Amino acid sequence: MQFAHRCQPLTLLATIGCLIVAAPLQAEVKLASVFGDHMVLQCELPVPVWGWADPNETVTVAFNGQSQQATADAGGKWMVELEPLTAGGPFSLTASGSNKVTVADVLVGEVWLCSGQSNMAMTVNRAKDYETEQQNANYPQIRHFKTAAHATPEPQADCTGTWSVCSSETVGGFSATAYFFGRKLHQELRVPIGLINSSWGGTDVAAWTSLPAQQAVASIKPKLKAFDATIAEYDPEKAKAAYESAVAAWQRRAAAAKKDGKPIPSKPRLVNDPRVDQNRPANLFNGMIQPLIPYAIRGATWYQGERNSHSVEDGLLYATQLKTLINDWRSRWEQGDFQFLTVQLPNFHAPVDAPVQTTGWVLVRESELKTLLLENTGIAVTTDVGEAKDIHPKDKQTVGHRLALWALGTTYGQDIVYSGPLQSFSQYRTGTKNAAGKVTPGRMMVNFTHAEGLKSSDGKPLRGFAVADEDGKFYPADANIDETTGMVVLSNKSVQTPVAARYNWADNPDGNLVNGAGLPAAPFRTDRWDVTEED
Repeated sequence: MQFAHRCQPLTLLATIGCLIVAAPLQAEVKLASVFGDHMVLQCELPVPVWGWADPNETVTVAFNGQSQQATADAGGKWMVELEPLTAGGPFSLTASGSNKVTVADVLVGEVWLCSGQSNMAMTVNRAKDYETEQQNANYPQIRHFKTAAHATPEPQADCTGTWSVCSSETVGGFSATAYFFGRKLHQELRVPIGLINSSWGGTDVAAWTSLPAQQAVASIKPKLKAFDATIAEYDPEKAKAAYESAVAAWQRRAAAAKKDGKPIPSKPRLVNDPRVDQNRPANLFNGMIQPLIPYAIRGATWYQGERNSHSVEDGLLYATQLKTLINDWRSRWEQGDFQFLTVQLPNFHAPVDAPVQTTGWVLVRESELKTLLLENTGIAVTTDVGEAKDIHPKDKQTVGHRLALWALGTTYGQDIVYSGPLQSFSQYRTGTKNAAGKVTPGRMMVNFTHAEGLKSSDGKPLRGFAVADEDGKFYPADANIDETTGMVVLSNKSVQTPVAARYNWADNPDGNLVNGAGLPAAPFRTDRWDVTEED
């Protein structure tokens, strides 16, 4: 199988305990946890296999006619590299030394890492039409590995997790976004699909990026210092005492409320130890990404950003943070610039009656779009499938489908439409005034890539566009598609010289521009003006 893109050859005490047992000297040969029954190995790339044994012990790994040897180092770690494999299976993999470990029901196909926060963690049993999806989930060649949640300040050698075979009994526990992405790939490529789900709800992008990578970026350093200050101020004994005092007071209030027939107040919560907090920078990279490296993968999908949308400043910084994460993962995997596909934040919150709305949510979307400036990246636009009152939209089928289109059209070289319209450039013409005093407003012309068959999604006039003069005040734009140039022409009678345009620039926009394949245009702005919440 030939593809267009090829990758190149809750206490600190508990955390310390994990560090001690992460990679002990083994009396017996042991494989890393990601190498387990029902796993999928990446095809057509070198495949590292590793584990632990006694220091200096020779370990032989055998798989489908290949045999590779390695000697464990002083810490007991060993690693071999299998030559590129052909999709197929099932096979068995063995690792032999003083003992023999056998991994059964191994497939070879396409492997993708699927990471992020709650919308990636959200399972199929919470998605739209679950009963139907469950009945139809007969895909034994789709396998799902769930990495156990683990936040830790030190990089871990191993993680906890198991591979599951897709069936009606198991699919409910799969990441919904990952499953629908993998299912589309499987249907099109006809090869096994491995999905490594390493996600945790409510988590910050900083938690998923290694500390050295973040320390090297000047604009990220203030975030690191702020969390360090939180750790310095934390006293576990004082936190415990404050919690016990709060609980005692709560018990008195709860008893009184019960006696008076009033609602019982919420019980206080113990303040988490920030040293092992899931949002401490690098803590999830250490516990849930590092142990997977360098498992051979074709690429990664990413659904995150909600946690980083609380302010305009955070939304702007997210562009640098996400770029840092992508470069960090690629560097550490040493597979070259593997494909990295991002889900853009969906429409959310109540719609506003304004031509534009600048918030952290909007700017995270823009930051996600900027990943396209990097090689081998893609984006799934979802501003048409969100829910105003639910940060976890149930339609993960569309999300997974659009991610898969990017993979199929780029990584796998299929001749398909894989992206919605992306703004490429714009130009404007100043308005005119004739001898009779009649004013013709200026026009802004916007060009798009991936724009064949450009149209409105509902047959109605185009919506969601806004234009502004040099004063920076935006007005709703009349928008039409020029049949000759294929450009979108924007105007407003109050804007004499439209120098800036924005599209779907709101938390919950209603723009309706799509291409002939029905894929929605990505939100954009042509200006580079400083932005504030008041925009």
